[in-house]
Amino acid sequence: MSTYTEYLINNFNISREVLDLVTDAESRLAERFAAIDDTTAICQMKVLKAFQDNHINATHFDWSTGYGYDDAGREAVERVYASVFGTEAALVRPNIVNGTHAIAITLLGMLRPGDELIEVTGTPYDTLQSVIGRDADNKANSRTDHGLLTDDSFKGTIKDYGIVYKEVALGPDHDVNLDAIRAAVTKDTKVVALQRSTGYDWRPAISLESLKSVTELVHSIDPGIIVMLDNCYGEFVDIIEPTEFGADVMAGSLIKNPGGGLALSGGYIVGRADLIEQISYRLTCPGIGSECGLTFGQNRNVLQGLFIAPRVVNSALKGAILAGTLYESLGFEVMPPADHKRSDIIQAIKFGSPERTIEFCQAVQSAAPIDSYVSPVPWDMPGYADQVIMAAGAFVQGSSIELSADSPIREPYIAYFQGGLTYEHARYGIIRSLDALYKKGMINIGK
Repeated sequence: MSTYTEYLINNFNISREVLDLVTDAESRLAERFAAIDDTTAICQMKVLKAFQDNHINATHFDWSTGYGYDDAGREAVERVYASVFGTEAALVRPNIVNGTHAIAITLLGMLRPGDELIEVTGTPYDTLQSVIGRDADNKANSRTDHGLLTDDSFKGTIKDYGIVYKEVALGPDHDVNLDAIRAAVTKDTKVVALQRSTGYDWRPAISLESLKSVTELVHSIDPGIIVMLDNCYGEFVDIIEPTEFGADVMAGSLIKNPGGGLALSGGYIVGRADLIEQISYRLTCPGIGSECGLTFGQNRNVLQGLFIAPRVVNSALKGAILAGTLYESLGFEVMPPADHKRSDIIQAIKFGSPERTIEFCQAVQSAAPIDSYVSPVPWDMPGYADQVIMAAGAFVQGSSIELSADSPIREPYIAYFQGGLTYEHARYGIIRSLDALYKKGMINIGK
């Protein structure tokens, strides 16, 4: 018996049966983990080259004040991001408050009244529904002769601006439906949008191969159509990023993969220079764009977080695979299946009951370095239609590259597990969840 096993039994009161189960799973995953290490090594070199090519130095960590004119550090951060993702330009700002904000300003920066937006990976993540304007579908807007609203129903959503929104569902295999996408595109189509990661849907993340096939199809129909990608949770999972095979613009969050657990806030948008300029006017205002905006002393954290991000993603990815392997072996449906090739760091587990789901999330919270003594409960979280339970005892509030788990409390009661700044911590979160469920008789571990 290993020293590690004895330590967990003696100091954390973990059941021997759980630890034996985990040890056996890890031995079966050794070859797969080695392949992930190879991917990480390449991603690390890509990031290092971006730092070196852009001559990053200590002056780029300095503060600026006021308007932030000529902030060399801010400009350096954005050059590095553009280099890492193989794009002409980037916006990387701490005042982009989350991934949804990054996606929203990307879409609203590019689209104009009468344009058509097509989401081709099915219904997007819950918080984007408000951006689209679906919550106002059945509300009639009263307008004056000048076209101005006379009530308070205008929220600045995509639909409020007269932008046409359409969706193309995924096929029965949970993958993109190229024929349906081709049929949906019209002469008014301005943006085709994709969501790489799962969100709260029951499907695997969209593979790079499928993302590439959509990009090539759309550009073959009309090279002027913008292919936009929500890349949250997908960065550094593979050696290629979607912008390297033709996605025109891509957005994500700094408190997910690319922030490496060190960025305190923020989001990024990378892509064609003309599109980044349009989007920057939505971030600030026309005439100002990307020229102003403090980084509040966060350049060091953002750069250092990006530098270690490939290794952090490595840990989270291994943790997700271990979780999927273990829970699938216990008879639970998992998504993606344990042996599936990954395109993001999220592991979904279908628990089938609110009790098991809540117990799982509370156990993950108990494994955290921060607020481990707190038991999360379902609550009415802004932007969600259902109550949500979130386990996130993180150094950065809401950071889902750190060990975390969450679930909307609705049938069929699926929990989403992700993150772990180190593999050892991700593994312990899984061990803690198995132990809690086992001791309460909610799972059966065979002898």
